[in-house]
Amino acid sequence: MKKLFLLIAVISISTGAWAQRGKVTAALSFIEQGELDKAKEALDAALEHKKTKEWPNTYLALGQFCQAVFSSENQDFKKFCDDPLVEAYEAYEKAIELDPKGRMKNRIITGMIYNSLALDMYNRGSELFAENDFAGALESFATQIEITESDKYVSALDTGMYYNAGLAAMNAGKHEEAIKYFETCAEMQYQGVTPYIQISENYLMLGDTNKAEQILTDLPSKFPDDKTINLQMINFYLKSAKYENAEKYINLAKENDPDNQNLYYAAGIMFLNQERYDEAIEELAKSVELDGNVYDTQYGLGAAYINKAAKMFEQANEIMDVNKYAAAVEEANEVYAKALPIMERALELKPDDVFTLRSLQELYYRFRQKDPELNKKYEEVRTRLNELEQ
Repeated sequence: MKKLFLLIAVISISTGAWAQRGKVTAALSFIEQGELDKAKEALDAALEHKKTKEWPNTYLALGQFCQAVFSSENQDFKKFCDDPLVEAYEAYEKAIELDPKGRMKNRIITGMIYNSLALDMYNRGSELFAENDFAGALESFATQIEITESDKYVSALDTGMYYNAGLAAMNAGKHEEAIKYFETCAEMQYQGVTPYIQISENYLMLGDTNKAEQILTDLPSKFPDDKTINLQMINFYLKSAKYENAEKYINLAKENDPDNQNLYYAAGIMFLNQERYDEAIEELAKSVELDGNVYDTQYGLGAAYINKAAKMFEQANEIMDVNKYAAAVEEANEVYAKALPIMERALELKPDDVFTLRSLQELYYRFRQKDPELNKKYEEVRTRLNELEQ
């Protein structure tokens, strides 16, 4: 009888274990059917029972459940996980850890489970990037990289993921991390000169202008046929307020591309920042001549005339002779008048732009006594500004 009793006890124990393992099987079935509420109930039971809470298959099923939660459009199911993809990754790693013989690792490899998880991480990172959650996007892209660099991932590395991570880090203000990712892109020769430009930009944001400049000045030897490098040098020197160097590279670029509207615009803004108004007007007018449909150029040219006229008024106020003062004021007003049609064109290109409307309000007010039509325009602009600024 004693032996019979023991046999019955063993059978009872085995039956109990299989019952709990059956919950894992049921959970997988519910996941496939999209019934994630029932899958959660089965998994919760398996994770609590002593026979299955340390069973590798339980965590494999948990990982698949978490990925299903991420993919589900049912908002009620979304509540089942705080961070479904991270939780899925942790579950898969736990499943491997609980199986020292390596069978679970082989299942994950042959099932290409980490490939699926990496793709989900990429999709999540892209969603967060589009929502301007750059720190969250960086976390997803970094985890994607960690997954794809592991020996459980079955495919060639996607070099684009390092670039994505670099952009997310850059936008998140984590410039040292961004540099690390872009350096990997450069080592892999991904997108040619572009990662070097991004590395330089991040050094500039860190305040290391010497390093940023060195990266750029080394580029011609690495990419002798790339004509965009001059433009990057111009951009760098303009941002660094090294206008003499910027002018040098602008002139070099003009020799190679004399009809490039952007070069004249860059030169014009550079001169405008230095209060070299006549040179700014000349460059910006040439830019407008090459392409009259660019808002920034039209606004820049109008601003150059306005700033020049304002300077002329300052100088006029220092004149003591009444007649000479009146002549100087009239001359300044003639420069103001040149800005008016240009700013009107800028507004056509970018309706409801507050900066342009403010400039036009000032110009219409200045000349409304001479032209009743301008007084009407002044009232219209003032009303529109009030509406936009409320």
